[in-house]
Amino acid sequence: MVWNSNIPTVRTQQLEHAFSLMNQVMASNRRDGDRLKGGVAIDSPPGLGKTTIAASYGKSFHRAQIRRYGPRTTDGSQRIPVVFVSLTANSTLKALNSRIVEFYGHPALNKVTATKLTSLAVEMVVRCETAVIIVDDLHFVDFNHRSGAEISNHLKWLANELPVTFIYTGVGLAEKSFFSEGLYGESAALAQTARRTTVCPIQPFSLTTDTGSQAWTAMLQLLESSLNLGAPRAGMLVDQADLIFERTQGHIASLASLVERCAQLAIATGEESISEKILAMAVTDSAASNAYAAS
Repeated sequence: MVWNSNIPTVRTQQLEHAFSLMNQVMASNRRDGDRLKGGVAIDSPPGLGKTTIAASYGKSFHRAQIRRYGPRTTDGSQRIPVVFVSLTANSTLKALNSRIVEFYGHPALNKVTATKLTSLAVEMVVRCETAVIIVDDLHFVDFNHRSGAEISNHLKWLANELPVTFIYTGVGLAEKSFFSEGLYGESAALAQTARRTTVCPIQPFSLTTDTGSQAWTAMLQLLESSLNLGAPRAGMLVDQADLIFERTQGHIASLASLVERCAQLAIATGEESISEKILAMAVTDSAASNAYAAS
């Protein structure tokens, strides 16, 4: 049950597209230190794998950097190619800097002022030769308020000062005024973030095209092969592809939960395979259930 509740990350067409886009941005960021580097914003509705995509890209980039340059920098510091920080509700500038410094495990984290925290964050990025900073759940910041404007300006300043590429994830970042920096009307055209940041949208699966149907079927086949059941049956997910799509609307988070719960029921009932009966017994999240009921 533990194994089936931790299904592996599937390289979906959405993930491949996002990786390709981020690689393009990273390639253009091979610029000298005095030139501006762009960022990426993975902006989409919830349940489509934004955090998973960002974390997977970070892991891949981290491993590639360690293989090429080794685990230590030229001055002997630990090489940390990627920093990953998650924001929380009502995040402030101090909280952002604290999370960056905390990721490095700096012993002075709780002993310095807010101003010194900024210096520590910059110092650790440079010392550990960090190249990517992933800021997860950026939608928790309200860029229409003063604290949000401070974070926006700070992120721009860090992008100017540091040799790093920022990757942001969030829900409705445009509605949160991230790209316009809280500006409206003609003033919004003056916002630098929109010109510095490339949007990476994530779309749910769709069965309206042959390509979409093939991608959906291929993913179900991979999930089938990853499950650990006593009597697995080839096609136990693929044969029910249309029904599974109706139950999840093509959202990867809903799909993962449904498959995990089906596997648990298959074990608990002794059936050890996912049948139409097991699928009918499995519950899904509220959004998926409501959408399925409405359809």
